[in-house]
Amino acid sequence: MSAIRIRLIAPSGYPHDRAAMTRGVERLQAAGCTVDGLEVLDRTEQRYAGSDAERAADLNALATLDALPDIALAIRGGYGATRLLAGLDYDALRERLQGSNTLLVGYSDFTAVQLALYARSGLCTFSGPMLGADFGAATPSEFTWRHFWDTVRAPSAQLEWNTAPDAELDVEGPLWGGNLAVLCSLIGTPYFPDIDGGILFVEDVGEPPFRIERLLYQLHLSGVLGRQRALVLGDFSQCRPSGYDNGYGLAESFEQIRRASGVAVIGGLPTGHEPDKFTLPFGAPARLRVSGGKARLHFGGYPHLPPGA
Repeated sequence: MSAIRIRLIAPSGYPHDRAAMTRGVERLQAAGCTVDGLEVLDRTEQRYAGSDAERAADLNALATLDALPDIALAIRGGYGATRLLAGLDYDALRERLQGSNTLLVGYSDFTAVQLALYARSGLCTFSGPMLGADFGAATPSEFTWRHFWDTVRAPSAQLEWNTAPDAELDVEGPLWGGNLAVLCSLIGTPYFPDIDGGILFVEDVGEPPFRIERLLYQLHLSGVLGRQRALVLGDFSQCRPSGYDNGYGLAESFEQIRRASGVAVIGGLPTGHEPDKFTLPFGAPARLRVSGGKARLHFGGYPHLPPGA
């Protein structure tokens, strides 16, 4: 079995928890991976992992490297990826990466890069674990580790999770989504993909329920949500109501958007800012079936590691 080549990219915040980054690198190396691009861990400019030009160069380098990595792995989220979108070479990235086995992986602020690469280059990327928070966690999630490698080593995968017992659904469409606030920030820009009949998944962190509802309304009122076959809810970490909310919380905000949009809303997907998360291919054809309190998501046709990796 050949060593998996991982190249670190840092499109957003600087690695404030260097111990977690070191643990992540060591765990990947112990699993038989080679890890390149370690220099990004030493970059800091204000709240960013280097200048805009440096961080964009991490991504643009994927179009010019002599040998492509198997995985380009974001070190962390935060904020900063949106500043890079106008500086990415979408034509060159499409020409080099389309049809390759190179996997681009991250979540949270990395959603901006995923949206833009799909919209401008048609590239399928992965919402999945990052170096610091996940691979470098003090107590890493076995669930996350197992689902990551099972997904990226196979041409297709099926995931299952618990959801509302009365939900019934069977739909097909491209799987896409990510961080809700980042998604909404790009609506109306050239970096937001035009997707009809999709299975849209969303997650967020640190937003109170009324702000989550406002963001969902932005998806609804812009016409994006009504063109999807389903809205799948991931983790909404630290999204707590205040005393002023008088019993209004996330459940009420999700029910309100279901009534307003008429789109099926399915909860419970492990994705987002919690230790346990699935790895989800952004842009892959998918089928979502829900019945008897179980949701089953099957997807395939995405880039994956070559046999023997």
